[in-house]
Amino acid sequence: MTNYKGRIIKGIGGFYYVDTAAGVFECRARGIFRKEKITPLVGDMVEISVDETSKTGSVDLIMPRKNCFIRPPVSNVTQMAVVVAAANPKPNLYLLDKLIAAAEDKDIQILICWNKMDLEEFPSEVEIYEKAGFKVIRVSAETGQNIDILKKSLKDEITVFAGNSGVGKSSLLNQILGDGTFETGEVSERVERGKHTTRHSELASLPEGGYIIDTPGFGSLEIGETDYTDFAYLFREFEPYLGGCKFRDCSHTVEIGCKVLEALKNGGISQSRHDSYCRLIKETDVKK
Repeated sequence: MTNYKGRIIKGIGGFYYVDTAAGVFECRARGIFRKEKITPLVGDMVEISVDETSKTGSVDLIMPRKNCFIRPPVSNVTQMAVVVAAANPKPNLYLLDKLIAAAEDKDIQILICWNKMDLEEFPSEVEIYEKAGFKVIRVSAETGQNIDILKKSLKDEITVFAGNSGVGKSSLLNQILGDGTFETGEVSERVERGKHTTRHSELASLPEGGYIIDTPGFGSLEIGETDYTDFAYLFREFEPYLGGCKFRDCSHTVEIGCKVLEALKNGGISQSRHDSYCRLIKETDVKK
């Protein structure tokens, strides 16, 4: 048996495919992981032992994770590229804000890819996120617009692509990889919702360095264990106003003397972002 260190790039049917300096090996997880109720995740750095004859092996050790998501099950993400369509389907700003909050909670840098710019000249919503300080790239998987800029932003990062169905995640990934790795689906004209085609999380290496992940879990991505009173810190444009409210336990939703609400009224915070914040608190409170 030969030992290697590598990264899990795909997990399906109980098999884990580990990318090492010697190539990719198909592995099973040792039984000890089941006993300890530990599941290897795509993105995990692991130690494996390989039978050089069969070229198959076992996952022996999972190295400490920098972060992980339960849904979708991925780990060690350094960047989230949230894909939004300028049109067809129309932007779902709440899902966008929820994904951003999840990334902020995990201390993952955020890249917003505004796709299908060939269908819309300049969606007004783009300015909301640029003003809030997010990195925004206007792209088109159809025409190739700004794909080169997107590629540079992915270099040396482990980037998870997320977004609503039909926004063009797989089409963008195919533009980046240039080999049709990811299956694409059409958007239903009747309901303007994409037919989701990705069936498992998979990590693909980039020639320039880094990895990208396409995952089917974009619609159920969880924000983790953050207490809902801390959600204001997941909306970065709120931060300059936090701590200045009249009430120490201010929820920044309805209170008199709230600095966040004053900023909202004065245009320092967008209405749609604040609406998403309030909805996130309400949904979390209902779950408790």
